[in-house]
Amino acid sequence: MTETSDTRSDTGEAPEAPRSRLWRLMRYVPLIAPVLLWAVPCWILLHTGQHWPSPVAPIGTALFALGLVGMPLAMAQGHGRRQRDGAAIVGDTLLGGSWVLFTWSVLLGALLRPALAVAGVGGGQDRARIVTWAVLGTTAVLLAWGYAEARRVPRVRRLDVELPRLGAGLDGTRVALITDTHYGPLDRARWSARVCETVNGLEADLVCHTGDIADGTAERRRAQAAPLGTVRANRARVYVTGNHEYYSEAQGWVDLMDELGWEPLRNRHLLLERGGDTLVVAGVDDVTAESSGLAGHRAHLAGALDGADPDLPVLLLAHQPKFVDRAAEHGIDLQLSGHTHGGQIWPFHHLVGLDQPALAGLSRHGTRTLLYTSRGTGFWGPPFRIFAPSEITLLVLRSPRGPAAS
Repeated sequence: MTETSDTRSDTGEAPEAPRSRLWRLMRYVPLIAPVLLWAVPCWILLHTGQHWPSPVAPIGTALFALGLVGMPLAMAQGHGRRQRDGAAIVGDTLLGGSWVLFTWSVLLGALLRPALAVAGVGGGQDRARIVTWAVLGTTAVLLAWGYAEARRVPRVRRLDVELPRLGAGLDGTRVALITDTHYGPLDRARWSARVCETVNGLEADLVCHTGDIADGTAERRRAQAAPLGTVRANRARVYVTGNHEYYSEAQGWVDLMDELGWEPLRNRHLLLERGGDTLVVAGVDDVTAESSGLAGHRAHLAGALDGADPDLPVLLLAHQPKFVDRAAEHGIDLQLSGHTHGGQIWPFHHLVGLDQPALAGLSRHGTRTLLYTSRGTGFWGPPFRIFAPSEITLLVLRSPRGPAAS
């Protein structure tokens, strides 16, 4: 790898676009969401004709009320100024559990009860109780499965990606992608080491981490991140910041990754050369960097490409898929991103789709630009992944003029 640009993000580029409609709506979510997440299942499961024996309804209602009060308090203690890991674990788990319970209360309440009525199954009370037990059973199964999915080492997803401008000498270049590891309140140092062992087994030429390393500062999560220093690559290991770094002293993460032997591509690029051909490997800070107030932190694609031959193919690392609009304008060949988690807990992907142009996988944007969006290697907050499995990605770059094309 040859470094050709060290342009930093304090040079000029058009300011970040106004915050999205989703961002404006999100301001009201902390007020409305807890009430909906707990009150709706409480009503559907306990007070829609079940006629439970006298202790059941009041005790169940009290438990829902405790969840409604306890979840925001635990989240505030865990993710606020005090950063108490135990409280964060409780709050995050309650958040994930209530989301799944809410989802299936609504779905089964709306679909199963009419279906039972059409089928002539039981009376109103029997159908109401069947719905309640179906919701509770479905929720328990999905949470157990989702927890196992979140805590396991991700499966490797392999795919070939043809880049029309890629030279024949670079055909077969192996690019490993990990992202959104989100080291956090649950200690995952052993998981981190196993992920790194899996990456090493891929024998990649280039290993990329596209941000959201952790929730917490580099000093606090150092033990979980330390195995990243064991990752091997034939040419280089490169990293860009995600939005969560900017919640937790981003410069500390940039410095730690540099210490662990990774190249922080902060609005600059490197050259990967093989077989007489060259690939530009560029990276930008996350799009939230500018609003963080950290000096020199912003997404600056023009700076990242400064000095690069415009005739060379470009692989760009950018944490959020929505950066692809800028990438397409600059004629980027392939952008690698994370951020979405594939929705993480179904059906949250519908909300993610309001803010991002792609949820997971390979997509085309404009005439040249391809975007690969990873579902992420770890998980954020709730320790569950439901219908959105994590991944370690191996992309094999193909040239139309390479051996694979003959």
